[in-house]
Amino acid sequence: MANRALGTVLKIGETASAVSVGGLTEIGGIELSADTLDTTTLDSDGGYREFVGGFKDAGEVSLSGYLDIEEANGQKKMYDAFESGEVEEFAIEFPESAKAKWEFKGVVTGFSTSASLEDLISFEATIKVSGKPKLTLITGQ
Repeated sequence: MANRALGTVLKIGETASAVSVGGLTEIGGIELSADTLDTTTLDSDGGYREFVGGFKDAGEVSLSGYLDIEEANGQKKMYDAFESGEVEEFAIEFPESAKAKWEFKGVVTGFSTSASLEDLISFEATIKVSGKPKLTLITGQ
């Protein structure tokens, strides 16, 4: 079943005190990838290269939206996390109909604002995922 993105939120901070980042119009997804290690030997079957999995990387999560830097909405916390360079806890919570959420740790590696004559003031941020993200399937709703 396809689900609408409306209602998806990004939270920053530990679960009990997490704050939603407000004003978002887009949350880029976690992009899992894995390196491969070449295990080909001179006696590999049929002259084809052989591989095993190496380190995994969860990539980056990009955010974009409209600037609303109030303390309560999380954009200020994103800026503070960028300035500190510390690893923070994050969650991407999909609408109830999707029955899923991502939880991960990350470092805010980018924060920018933009102003254009014919548009609202915008902001963008980038989070580099650190370690293994957790995809939780929510049941019983």
